[in-house]
Amino acid sequence: MSRPLQVYLDEEDLRRLDAWSRERGWTKSQTIRAAVRSLVRADAAADTLLAASGMIDGLPADVSARFDEHLESTFVAERAPTYRAKSRERRPRPRR
Repeated sequence: MSRPLQVYLDEEDLRRLDAWSRERGWTKSQTIRAAVRSLVRADAAADTLLAASGMIDGLPADVSARFDEHLESTFVAERAPTYRAKSRERRPRPRR
C-alpha cells in the first residue's frame, strides 16, 4: 500500500528533478521512489551487480568515467502503470 509523502525542494533541485524525469519519461514520483530505494537498500554488500564489477571483459575503457552515457544507451525502462481508474464497460441490460 502506498502512502503520500510531501517534500519541499528548492527551485534548483526541483528544476533538476523535472529535467531528469522528463529525459527518461518517468514521473517525478517514480524518480523519487527509485532514488529512495537506491539509498536505503538493506544490504549494499549483497548487491550482485556491484559484486560483479570488474569481472566483465570487453567493456569500454571509459565505462567508469562515462557510466551514465553507456547506461542510457543500453537501458530500457518499463512504462509505468496508469493510475486512473478504468471506466466500466456498459453491458446491455437483459430483456425481461
